[in-house]
Amino acid sequence: MEYIYFDNAATTPLDSRVAQKMEPYYSSVYGNAHSQHAAGRQAAYAVDCARDLSAHILGCKAEELYFTGSGTEANNWAVKGVCTANYGKANRIIVSATEHPSVIEAARAMQVFGFTTELVYPDSSGIVRPEYVEKALQGGGAALVCVMYVNNETGVIQPVKDIYSVCRAAGVHYHCDCVQAAGCLPLDGGIADSLSVSAHKFYGPKGIGALVVKNSTPIYPLINGGSQERGRRGGTTNVPAVVGFAEALSLAAELRKEENTRVAALRNKLLAAMDKPFIKLNGSLESRVPSNLNLRFNGFVNTQLMAYLDRFGICVSAGSACTAGTAVVSHVLTAMGLTEKEAMSSLRITLGRHTTQAEVDFLIKTLNSAFDELG
Repeated sequence: MEYIYFDNAATTPLDSRVAQKMEPYYSSVYGNAHSQHAAGRQAAYAVDCARDLSAHILGCKAEELYFTGSGTEANNWAVKGVCTANYGKANRIIVSATEHPSVIEAARAMQVFGFTTELVYPDSSGIVRPEYVEKALQGGGAALVCVMYVNNETGVIQPVKDIYSVCRAAGVHYHCDCVQAAGCLPLDGGIADSLSVSAHKFYGPKGIGALVVKNSTPIYPLINGGSQERGRRGGTTNVPAVVGFAEALSLAAELRKEENTRVAALRNKLLAAMDKPFIKLNGSLESRVPSNLNLRFNGFVNTQLMAYLDRFGICVSAGSACTAGTAVVSHVLTAMGLTEKEAMSSLRITLGRHTTQAEVDFLIKTLNSAFDELG
């Protein structure tokens, strides 16, 4: 069965141009990038070129970009590395209540070292207002603030530059999870002290992410045992994935404006077709990436709707792929004020580069059939 894929926030398919760019580094250019011979130097040159290109797109210096195994690793490194560097100086971690689990759980893991985690809640539209962060910082003693750029469930865009201004005024490190933003929003060094991205969210390979950390930031390594990534992240460099990361990021930057316009038109048609009394949009429409719709189908259970759509090869989700398969109510939606029942009636539908008009029409038709059969 061919998939009709509306779960691009979970992962995107590898772009064929990216795969082509990566292929030689699996076969003919296979040297270890840290080996001191011609094969190693050839691999190291590819990594250096990929780092330079990625840094240019991300608006940072090449020496501020560190490749990781995932966005989750990058988030864990930012939280744990910054907190460890501040051990004994500050012990509060301020985190938005709608953060990805890799941030929230990493913060909670630091409790064993005496750190406390405080959640900042969004308004009903899913936006964490800068004044909420400012109020949380008034207690002093904060080592770190974490508010993501784009929420992975609702697609709501946060006012990150304003939040960064608040954190700078307080002298507190601001980490921004940009995993859902990279590829559809421009990133630059002026939005945070550190930021994380992951290639498989913008049509690159799985298993490669990056952490950007300003040179002036004290941060301890998360993974020890090697001199890779300038001694800050041990482990053999995944050369093909690094090359794929840079190529995918470059393509995403090149296609961003055109694709955002195209995808927004498809999403808006889908939203207009869902103009029914029992269907509500979760989160702000105005402050949202073009690819995302998080819809609440009152009177239905999301797992039933997902199963119905799956019969026709349509892929959607009930929330973060990192918590899928567990009977956990979305912490994002409940933090926005939804009841558990409302959260359990919500679906995330995310469009992408390969989404067509015909697929949107089929989704609309199949959803209407589901309402008739399951209602």
